[in-house]
Amino acid sequence: MIRCLVVDDEPLAQNLLKNYIGKIGSLELAGATSDVFAALDMAQQQKVDLIFLDVQMPELTGIQFMKILAGKCKVILTTAYEEYALQAFDLDVVDYLLKPFSFERFAAAVQKARERLQPLQRENNTAEHLFIKTEYKIVRVAVKDIRYMESMRDYVSVYTENERILTLQSLRTFEEQLRTSSLIRVHKSYIVNLDRIDKVERRRIVIGDKYIPIGETYQDEVKKRLQQGNGSL
Repeated sequence: MIRCLVVDDEPLAQNLLKNYIGKIGSLELAGATSDVFAALDMAQQQKVDLIFLDVQMPELTGIQFMKILAGKCKVILTTAYEEYALQAFDLDVVDYLLKPFSFERFAAAVQKARERLQPLQRENNTAEHLFIKTEYKIVRVAVKDIRYMESMRDYVSVYTENERILTLQSLRTFEEQLRTSSLIRVHKSYIVNLDRIDKVERRRIVIGDKYIPIGETYQDEVKKRLQQGNGSL
């Protein structure tokens, strides 16, 4: 979880950022303020990981703020002015968001921050978590909670114990992320969680009341993975 702080003297800008942060499951809002000195104090005490910082602030500019901060936490600058970009990147800013910016642009900046804050996160997420992009938000889902995924024409359904999540991401995208996890591609239209399999019969996997076919091209790999877990096929 990435703890975020919004520092902006415009209430509308604060509200937009709080709304965007709320849509990404890996972000936690630690606060929103126009008080740059309170924000510096939080950052220096390492109470936050990432600051969304306006450049034009009444008491300190975002550039001055970053110089005082001296790399204590990561910063994404949010501003309507382009002219500070060169200085900002010299100070190792994660990203530079020009107002007004879309949620998609915001999410891309967050991804950069995630990579900077947790260099091994992609590798860890392969085994433990997925970030699934839905129509309105990005959802963090634990791999252990996923029962199976099903490709249905233009979208993929991700079935967990309690819900069905729809995404336009492809099964191939998930397959590439999950090579070291308990999830495995068993058919051109299915990925299943090996830990959720109830039984295997007649080239079909049974998870609860769902019967999932095993594609011919996937049989050897499925057999290998099941044997590693003392199963049989």
